Amino acid sequence: MRIAKLACLTLALASAYPMAASAQSNEELLKELRALRARVDSLEQKLKASEAAKPAEAQWGMTQQQVADFNRIAVKTEALEDAQEALGLKNLKISGFADPTYIYNQRQNRGGFQFLNPVANDGYNYDNSYFGGATLDFQKEMEGGTKFRLTLTPNRGTGSVIGEGSIVQEASVSIPLGDLQTRFIAGQVPDWSGYEYQQPTLNKLITHNLLYDFTLPTLYTGAGMELTRGKWLSKVMLANVNTSKRQAGEKAPAIVYRVDYSRGEYQGFGFAGMHGKAANFRADGANPVTGEDYSTRDTAVNLFEFDAYFIRGDWTVQGQLSYGTQKAAAITADPVTGELRNSRWYGFSGLVANKFAPRWEAIARFDYLQNRKNGGGLLGYTVADDRNGIGPDQAGDAERGTNRMAVSLGLSWLYNLNTTFKAEYRMDRASLPVFMDIRSGEYRKSNNVLGTSVVVSF
Repeated sequence: MRIAKLACLTLALASAYPMAASAQSNEELLKELRALRARVDSLEQKLKASEAAKPAEAQWGMTQQQVADFNRIAVKTEALEDAQEALGLKNLKISGFADPTYIYNQRQNRGGFQFLNPVANDGYNYDNSYFGGATLDFQKEMEGGTKFRLTLTPNRGTGSVIGEGSIVQEASVSIPLGDLQTRFIAGQVPDWSGYEYQQPTLNKLITHNLLYDFTLPTLYTGAGMELTRGKWLSKVMLANVNTSKRQAGEKAPAIVYRVDYSRGEYQGFGFAGMHGKAANFRADGANPVTGEDYSTRDTAVNLFEFDAYFIRGDWTVQGQLSYGTQKAAAITADPVTGELRNSRWYGFSGLVANKFAPRWEAIARFDYLQNRKNGGGLLGYTVADDRNGIGPDQAGDAERGTNRMAVSLGLSWLYNLNTTFKAEYRMDRASLPVFMDIRSGEYRKSNNVLGTSVVVSF
């Protein structure tokens, strides 16, 4: 570029000083060449001075002030990134929610708000399950893909439901082995069975279905693997069931698993199971026939469930089938020998929801639970329960347990991106009069529950 400019200047000066070689002497020609060279040198110096005077920032289309501001922003950004990493905040996500709830229970003659009430004071019941709580969730992903999660739920989480008084809902790690699709998992995780989720931000209704409340474990404490292969997601663990520590004499962990398949964009299915030993609150002594000691309250359990979903547009359809047994956990012992007998149950739950307006959704759910064998008995419910409607009729045949069903109708209104209002009417019915009416002291076959809640999340 510089040579081209000098060439143009030379040609211009040459045209300004025409020479006739034939009319000039050698001395005159030499003088003109020297003058021409001096002129070129002078112009070259002026060109260099002009280029040096231009601000270097002009080539970016920025003023000097803009460049200074940009440099300050770059320095501050780098400092913030360094501080975030030093404080452990890089790739850290903090979320949470709260759902104050109002519940009216006809047979319990009770109506009022429920929020942060301790499970230990009232037990786990279908009208007092996981709703009415507040949760903080911390999720951290580290370099290399390792993930850590800590979820805290005072009084209303899994740590409280199992009777240990812990505020921990989940504390788990996920470590990639070779690739991000093959992971080692360990810690305390909530049960993953069924189509319904525990947290109210993901559960369409306020209450849970009968299978969720009475046939599924609460949490697992152990270690295992998580595999993602195309449309398949599989998890398996060796774990303690519903306890953070095994007691003396207990040493056989259970195997728990969950497999999901996403058939397409709108539908999929999954199944889960648990096979091993878990607490048995019915087995409180030695078997009078065999002499087998049940005082450890830990007997074999086999659970299996299958669930599926279809979600497209404004429609949601979900369903679940469950089957389970537990050794020596039936409510009624053998009437002749007094030997403890096995409990057994199976059931179905189905849910349909439709967003009939952009912010409004109507929900309907139907549950059925068959539990007649040996006076009944469900996972964790091994005595007659006149609040939840489990067990034989108080004045009837002790060998015959009650079958249960429930119908729930609900509405939800998405007030804004962080707030949802819910309302639910639920009618529970039993094949025998097993619901105690607190006011009259009589037993009824049905019970009605009304509930409203507001779910605020961030």
